[in-house]
Amino acid sequence: MMNIDLVKILDEIEKEKGIPKEAILEAIEVSLVSAYKKNFTQGKDNVEINIDKESGRVRVLSKKIVVETISKPSSEIDLEQAQQYKKGVVKLGDEIEVEITPEEFGRIATQTAKQVVVQKIREAERKAIYERYIDKVRDIVTGVVQRQEHFNYIIDLGKAEAILPPNEQVKGETYRRGNRMKFYVVEVKKTSKGPKIILSRTHPDLLKRLFELEVPEIHEGLVEIKQISREAGKRSKIAVTCKDEMVDSIGSCIGDRGSRIKAIMNELQDEKIDIIKWHEDDKTFIANSLNPAKVLLVELLEKEKRALVVVQDQLLSLSIGKEGQNARLAAKLTGWKIDIKSESQYRQEKKIEQNENISKTT
Repeated sequence: MMNIDLVKILDEIEKEKGIPKEAILEAIEVSLVSAYKKNFTQGKDNVEINIDKESGRVRVLSKKIVVETISKPSSEIDLEQAQQYKKGVVKLGDEIEVEITPEEFGRIATQTAKQVVVQKIREAERKAIYERYIDKVRDIVTGVVQRQEHFNYIIDLGKAEAILPPNEQVKGETYRRGNRMKFYVVEVKKTSKGPKIILSRTHPDLLKRLFELEVPEIHEGLVEIKQISREAGKRSKIAVTCKDEMVDSIGSCIGDRGSRIKAIMNELQDEKIDIIKWHEDDKTFIANSLNPAKVLLVELLEKEKRALVVVQDQLLSLSIGKEGQNARLAAKLTGWKIDIKSESQYRQEKKIEQNENISKTT
């Protein structure tokens, strides 16, 4: 039968895990009722379990009504017998508790208590993990690649394991066992098997959080990140600004000899990053967004939210980028559809337009 050792163990669990001893004892009692009913027949319809909180002693109790003549032995007791179980005055109609603890119940009680304790500890650990990482949603964590399961990668966060699903993996990135990397926490949700932590390496805010970590001026609020457009693993553009003219927003992000931007690029396995100076004037911002190409002219078609951009002939391919990437990222960054033309194309079109206007008037 369980004894004072159980109480000591529960006291230690309460201190180390923060699980109240009373809560575990109540759970053990409930489980023992089910265990008793499963293994024994005597008094099982109205059985109760009592665990002494000081000694840890377990007693199986059956509630019985005091009657003059017994017709239901499982739930009734006569007055003479009742007086043996209860001190003081006993009268007909009273409900008393009779101990019916079987000798062989000790083994069942010990086994059941162990299972309940393990379950409660597991539940507490799951709760602690959930509470720890629910606050990390939309933030970054450092993890170590553990293994691959189907198309998912399992990431060890130290206190928990997380999942990097296929749609959050960067095409071309390598996730070798033992690799230490930073991840963006997309979601933490409760499941029957414990908290499910979903990570990302593709999310634009991963880039934002990395800049906040690496650039003190951003962390302190001196430099502000206004917009980010990202094609994970290939190239990103980040627009920054600063209210203090004495602070160089772009230089702060780059760092001495490029130290800060290099650290971020290394974390992202050499993803290219363009740092753009944000401007409240759309024309200026669009021109800046096409960096490294130099822009000659920007015309805005407000109704269509479209911008016509003119660049030098030799810079046309640079401004558009490989497979249109530079122009595409600039459009995402600014929120404008961008149509890029070379200077000669623009002049030719204007010339044709002027000739058409002349012909219409003659």
